[in-house]
Amino acid sequence: MILEHRGQRPVIPASAYVSPSATLCGAVVLGERARILHGAVLTAEDGEVRLGSDVVVMENALIRGRSRHLTRIGDAVLVGPHAHVNGAIVEDEVFIATGASLFPGAVAGRGCELRINSVLHVNSRLPSGAVVPIGWIAAGDPATPFAPDRHDDLWRVQEGLDFPGTVYGVPRGTSMRTIMSRQTEFYGAHIDDRDVDR
Repeated sequence: MILEHRGQRPVIPASAYVSPSATLCGAVVLGERARILHGAVLTAEDGEVRLGSDVVVMENALIRGRSRHLTRIGDAVLVGPHAHVNGAIVEDEVFIATGASLFPGAVAGRGCELRINSVLHVNSRLPSGAVVPIGWIAAGDPATPFAPDRHDDLWRVQEGLDFPGTVYGVPRGTSMRTIMSRQTEFYGAHIDDRDVDR
């Protein structure tokens, strides 16, 4: 499905393939030979999503662009099934495995590997060629990988990265009622989306 959102339409070069069951919404710009597979969603909420050439976005992956955190994916990148790239920069030749997540303000340097179910936290920078092991969380600038059982060590880095401020624009401790009131208003802009003929 190809949708116009906030007055912006996806740009799809003739060399690209978009599965009939994938969704491209708003200011999404695909590079040459991009392949968007079944169930993938690329949505430019209020900021652009831009893919380089020879990028494959596999089944059920989510790529989201935001005004404060545009999403840029370089050339020769694999975004695995069920992966989540939200407001992040992904440089060339990065491997993002099944279920990996990159959050707003994150940067994955050239040639990185984010293995199955790994996380690159908000405002964290993974140096070129770095590897985040299966299920680990990388946080900081430069990012340090933490095993899932090192929560206290991770929190010492993570707290200063300001997840609620970065993602929701609110201070830590803001009630979920306030956050969700703002989120429902923000995502309400999709009510006006329009199907676009290819």
